[in-house]
Amino acid sequence: MPTLMVQGTTSDAGKSTVVAGLCRVLARRGVSVAPFKPQNMALNSAVTVDGGEIGRSTALQALAAGVEPHSDMNPMLLKPESDRGAQVILRGRVHGHMDALDYHAYKRTARESVLAAWQALSARYDVIVAEGAGSPAEINLRANDIANMGFAEMVDCPVVLVGDIDRGGVFAQLVGTLELFSESERSRTHGFIVNRFRGDIALLEPGLDWLTERTGKPVFGTLPYLQGLLLDAEDSIGRSGRVGPGSTLKVVVPALPRISNHNDFDPLRLHPSVELSFIGPGRAIPPADLIVLPGSKSTRSDLAWLRAQGWEEAIQRHLRYGGRVLGICGGFQMLGRAVHDLDGLEGPAGSSEGLGLLEFETRMVAGKQLRNVSGRLLPEGVPIGGYEIHNGVSEGPSLAKPLVELQGQPDGAVSDDGRVMGTYLHGLFDRSEACAALLARFGLEAQGDAVDYRAHRQQELDRLADCLEAHLDMAAIERLLGL
Repeated sequence: MPTLMVQGTTSDAGKSTVVAGLCRVLARRGVSVAPFKPQNMALNSAVTVDGGEIGRSTALQALAAGVEPHSDMNPMLLKPESDRGAQVILRGRVHGHMDALDYHAYKRTARESVLAAWQALSARYDVIVAEGAGSPAEINLRANDIANMGFAEMVDCPVVLVGDIDRGGVFAQLVGTLELFSESERSRTHGFIVNRFRGDIALLEPGLDWLTERTGKPVFGTLPYLQGLLLDAEDSIGRSGRVGPGSTLKVVVPALPRISNHNDFDPLRLHPSVELSFIGPGRAIPPADLIVLPGSKSTRSDLAWLRAQGWEEAIQRHLRYGGRVLGICGGFQMLGRAVHDLDGLEGPAGSSEGLGLLEFETRMVAGKQLRNVSGRLLPEGVPIGGYEIHNGVSEGPSLAKPLVELQGQPDGAVSDDGRVMGTYLHGLFDRSEACAALLARFGLEAQGDAVDYRAHRQQELDRLADCLEAHLDMAAIERLLGL
């Protein structure tokens, strides 16, 4: 099966972006292509066409390829619940909870699932562009590897290595990674891509010539730094939104330790009238018009963190001065009277007192809710859509006044004064009409032209593909794929 694997010298070297760009280039050329990531560790995830769960960046790559995201595209997804343990998603479904050592041993079994998923994709598509994870040169993780060279060796596919010149030391990254490979791994590494270059390429060319002479492998291209590129992040939050002269609504979001699906806020990053800030640990909580409590993989532990950072008092003060609060998914659960996890589904078993801003309680129950949904914002009635990924069932009188209607059923809650609200829906701001209605409710009177986020993602993917077409030796890439 024609498969090309893109690996990186480090995390965030640009693997996800390069794979998305390649998928869009090949799709525009009429090639039936699918993305594949054998193993991913991320809290940003998406619901697939078969009702499973995969990493958000892989779902974006499927969008780039013009195909529906499927569980086979990311057969192993690890969702960290602590510094030592994670929920294991196997081919879209919850498999269990493992600490790092247990999972390291489990990888022998996981190889079979990874291979089966790759074979299933191979039967449906002509070409697969696979993505590695982290660095392939982590010596302590090489045994039973399924994320990088272990997969490439298993399916016997060529590899292209990406290095990030923007962070510095790109030649050391590339040469050092090669030096730590086995002979067979070096042989299957066919060349390099230098990513995020700024400046005059003439100053870089002597280094590129040295790299080829030193390793005997070509540089397939040097990709420029694409200013302002905003695509679904694999996991890192990155920078806050742009701040323009028209930014009049200040929105702050606590950067929870287990924050999930923070892509919810990308439309706000792009909005010309919104100033968005993620507030990390130890930082002062600034004045704002709106505080948004985001999704969380571990609601009770992130709620405890929130309190330790002083957010509970800040939220109460914020509401006294007329501010508004929105909770999404785990953040919505925090707004209630209590969160009960008696079976320890998201951490140690027990119950936690909620913020008490809405009258309901949440019980964590086995069986994760995974579905793509559409509906309308209440009471405006404007169309809304997105997805649900959560544990927990919420019950209480506040739910009698829902924020949205999804698939004909009420969801979320709104306080009697309208200043506190929440929902389980991810993608709340993705549709420009719904985004405008919500921002008006939050106090934004004069709105600039809101970005159509769904159209924006497609435009960014085309921009990325245009960049690869201009700066990458696509003929060499296609030869590696046997095209």
